[in-house]
Amino acid sequence: MLDILLTKEQLALRDEVRTFARTQVPRQLLLDMDADKVHYPREYLQKLAARNLLGLRFPKEFGGRGLNWEYEVLALEEIGVLGASLACLYSLPTIVGEAIHCFGTRAQKEKYLRPVLEGKLTVAEALTEPRGGSDFFGATTRATRDGDFYVLNGQKRFIVGAEGADYFLVYARTGDEPRAISAFIVERGPGVEVQHVYGLMGTRGGGTGRVYFRDARVPAENLIGREHGAGEIFNQMMIPERMTSAAGAIGLARAAIEIAARYADRRRAFGQKIREFEGVSFQIAESITQIDAARALVYQTARAIDANDNPGRVRRLVSESKKLATETAWDVVNAAMQVMGGIGYTNVYPIERMLRDTRLMMIWTGTNEIMNLVIQHEYYKELLGAPSPARDVEMDAVNAEAEGEKVYE
Repeated sequence: MLDILLTKEQLALRDEVRTFARTQVPRQLLLDMDADKVHYPREYLQKLAARNLLGLRFPKEFGGRGLNWEYEVLALEEIGVLGASLACLYSLPTIVGEAIHCFGTRAQKEKYLRPVLEGKLTVAEALTEPRGGSDFFGATTRATRDGDFYVLNGQKRFIVGAEGADYFLVYARTGDEPRAISAFIVERGPGVEVQHVYGLMGTRGGGTGRVYFRDARVPAENLIGREHGAGEIFNQMMIPERMTSAAGAIGLARAAIEIAARYADRRRAFGQKIREFEGVSFQIAESITQIDAARALVYQTARAIDANDNPGRVRRLVSESKKLATETAWDVVNAAMQVMGGIGYTNVYPIERMLRDTRLMMIWTGTNEIMNLVIQHEYYKELLGAPSPARDVEMDAVNAEAEGEKVYE
């Protein structure tokens, strides 16, 4: 974002996170994660926690900084330059923390939220199942009440952070009604098995795995909110799920086009720098325009969330942000590779890793096709439910009142 639009406090946070990304994340960590030599970089999260950089939006009493979404997206863009895995791991405390902070008891916040922000515990969200991802209410994992416990059976997959998580936020069916889903805090222990099974195209090293629950006994006090009430929790959590994806994608896209632009300023062909050819310079121009547009939407959405705007409008803007930012990242990284030519397709530059990382962003936290469904649904609801506009522009046509012309059936 343009510095002139940021406060001194926001600039200070941005620079703080930028410095962390530059000085505290070794190049070798990124290489080892992409080579699957590191399955879960716990030390990275501990470094963030030591600097009070996790869960920025949560109250200071629980280990956060008491900031808002405008600050969070600033930080996420800077973390996004590190790639999708580290950005996602950075986001998990704010994603899972959302459920605990908004719907959990004070005891749950003390026991589970604070230690995560302090770097003493790590967390993952167990949502996706083998039979579906975007179909939240199609979950088949079941929790059955047994006295002071729930007995949990089922499995989740594609769980980022599973390899190293100390506890999981788990959605499970607690009744036979279609919407009878509940949310639980499930500690790693007896009845909880994690398998690191995936050979991922990109976004590696984040501990993505499958989690099995086999008669896992979960204390009833670990139910978040009310029984059968996870639909409300899920809707709230889609804000951090999708906003973190959007802001991180902007950082990755920015990093990719900066590499390509610097390359174009150095590389010479046909007697001149390749940036002087329209075929190259226009790719750069299109890319930075897309990034600026996506960033503006993400920041506008952050402000709408902070202002407690109309919930339907917020859902639409969040979905637009996730869709536009992740598709922008995909377009920009592809453009960066095209500018660089064959060398961009090799591991001499990180563009090929960024391309592999970016592809997943259009799938996770709800596919971009699901974003389209949400966007049009909320738009129609607002459009058709609103009072008549100040001006009926439909009538600004010569034959607007021509008899028999406006036929709808």
